[in-house]
Amino acid sequence: MTGLLGLSRAIDALNEWIGRITAWAIVVAVVVSAVNAIIRKVFGTSSNAWLELQWYLFGAVFMLCAAWTLKANEHIRIDIISSRFSKRARDRMDVIGHLLFLAPFLAVMLYTSWPFVVNSVRSGEVSTNAGGLIIWPSKILILAGFILLAFQGLSELIKRVAIMRGDLEDHAAAGGGHAAAAEAEAARLLEAQEAERLLVTQADLPGEKPATDKL
Repeated sequence: MTGLLGLSRAIDALNEWIGRITAWAIVVAVVVSAVNAIIRKVFGTSSNAWLELQWYLFGAVFMLCAAWTLKANEHIRIDIISSRFSKRARDRMDVIGHLLFLAPFLAVMLYTSWPFVVNSVRSGEVSTNAGGLIIWPSKILILAGFILLAFQGLSELIKRVAIMRGDLEDHAAAGGGHAAAAEAEAARLLEAQEAERLLVTQADLPGEKPATDKL
């Protein structure tokens, strides 16, 4: 298990490094969008290249940061449901989800993306819009994004199994990020629901006064 955990740490470090760098493309996209809007308003002209550059930058962030997002446990989860289960049950749900849903999805996407990207690169595909950019580099990002996500899925599976075996501490359970905030909100809603149920129960009992001062 030590070797697999070492592989997992290497994958985590790589995807976090790529994600942090790629995230700056958001700033570049904002600048490009602002400059393009100013030129269009002031000079009454624009270029398809500027518009397509914004799409490419957004696509780069979406594809290359997906693995980093999975590592940070920031993908959307149904926390209000999973929070009702025990820690071990949630770990098992994660393992099953990675094996039965994430892995097949990535296998299909990699299988279908490969010829799609290769054909684009071989043909030197360019935009059909006047003054547009070359397209094949942006399509490479699609394949690269799914490859990185597949590696991160493997890393998460290794870590989850190690946690269940007691070989690794679950640092994600300590909180942090949007996922932890969602779990905290789910716990708060459950507590509020339980408190309301107790109030209704006490109100129905003869001679009892709802203990509102304890809330």
